[in-house]
Amino acid sequence: MQSWSAPQIPVVPGRGPQLRLYDSADRQVRPVSPGPKATMYVCGITPYDATHLGHAATYLTFDLVHRLWLDAGHTVHYVQNVTDVDDPLFERAERDGIDWRALGDRETQLFREDMAALRVLPPHDYVAATDAIAEVIELVEKLLASGAAYVVDDPNEPGYPDVYYRADATTQFGYESGYDRETMLRLFGERGGDPDRAGKSDELDALLWRAHRPGEPSWPSPFGPGRPGWHVECSVIALTRIGTGLDIQGGGSDLIFPHHEFSAAHAESVTGERRFARHYVHAGMIGWDGHKMSKSRGNLVLVSRLRADGVDPGAIRLGLLSGHYRADRSWSRQVLDEANTRLARWRSATALPAAPDAADVVARVRQYLADDLDTPKALAAVDGWCTDALSYGGHDTESGRLVAATVDALLGVDL
Repeated sequence: MQSWSAPQIPVVPGRGPQLRLYDSADRQVRPVSPGPKATMYVCGITPYDATHLGHAATYLTFDLVHRLWLDAGHTVHYVQNVTDVDDPLFERAERDGIDWRALGDRETQLFREDMAALRVLPPHDYVAATDAIAEVIELVEKLLASGAAYVVDDPNEPGYPDVYYRADATTQFGYESGYDRETMLRLFGERGGDPDRAGKSDELDALLWRAHRPGEPSWPSPFGPGRPGWHVECSVIALTRIGTGLDIQGGGSDLIFPHHEFSAAHAESVTGERRFARHYVHAGMIGWDGHKMSKSRGNLVLVSRLRADGVDPGAIRLGLLSGHYRADRSWSRQVLDEANTRLARWRSATALPAAPDAADVVARVRQYLADDLDTPKALAAVDGWCTDALSYGGHDTESGRLVAATVDALLGVDL
């Protein structure tokens, strides 16, 4: 699957400190220590609606990681999926009277356009779930052979044998989220799981392969025609495109359980590794009017709508980066107004023919971003330099260009 075009990234002289990020499994900020090639898997969209600011905030988070790795001299192997076969897609397609493939293609293309406009660096591999069916089948076969998976023929739907993963197949299951069983069961039911499915060994066991039902797409397999479960597609795509020893598995905080817990467990069951990823990194939720931004609430702020209204994508980035990536935070007209004002001041200051020396602000931006992506402090550091430049001027004829290059390279904002 084609991703989107990559923006040009300027090279900033020097190097910043080692990146440190909060690890959801360890519940602490600790160093990220990739080799020469840094690897990252971030869960992509289910393309049944347009990109909203919650999506954008997540992908901006990992865009910062990508940029900091490049700035540190690493090559980056970044993989992202598209869940182009799933119940929400089928439900929306049926509601709107459109083929599910056409709906998925349309919304994926809009997502690409939004990411390109926001200057998000594209993944090295952009993989649709439907392009990984053969690999999913192979992994499910391995899980069945090892006893980590089993077949369930629902008495309410005879003739439709589904394949389930045993939640207790690895002794470490639950380490990523740290949730107790009661919390797991609640979230499992709320986020696509089926704890009440008859015939399962355990309420938490997760669907690996859904047997074909009338009106649903399916693919042939040794265990019957059907389609992949949600979690297994990410396990497979990460393992086949990157392999073991993943540096970061990332996504929104609503994916910690069950999605990331199970996708890690599936992979660990076939590789025998204790941890699927060295770091589990999650971005907070974006709200509007005191509520989480979600399709079910109908309170989405769409990136494409903002762009159509003439909002500068740089202001969208600055508005989302004005809060810390791990914090649940709200979008508002005030956030956008402040971002527009900041963007205008930064452009004015960096366009001056001479300005204060930029070495200190460049070092501080690197330092703050390396410290668990502290964008509020990084933005404040640039604000301070811009205030000095606009108020007092300076004698350095190259500093404006250096600050602009730093903002572009590290924060992704084109001045």
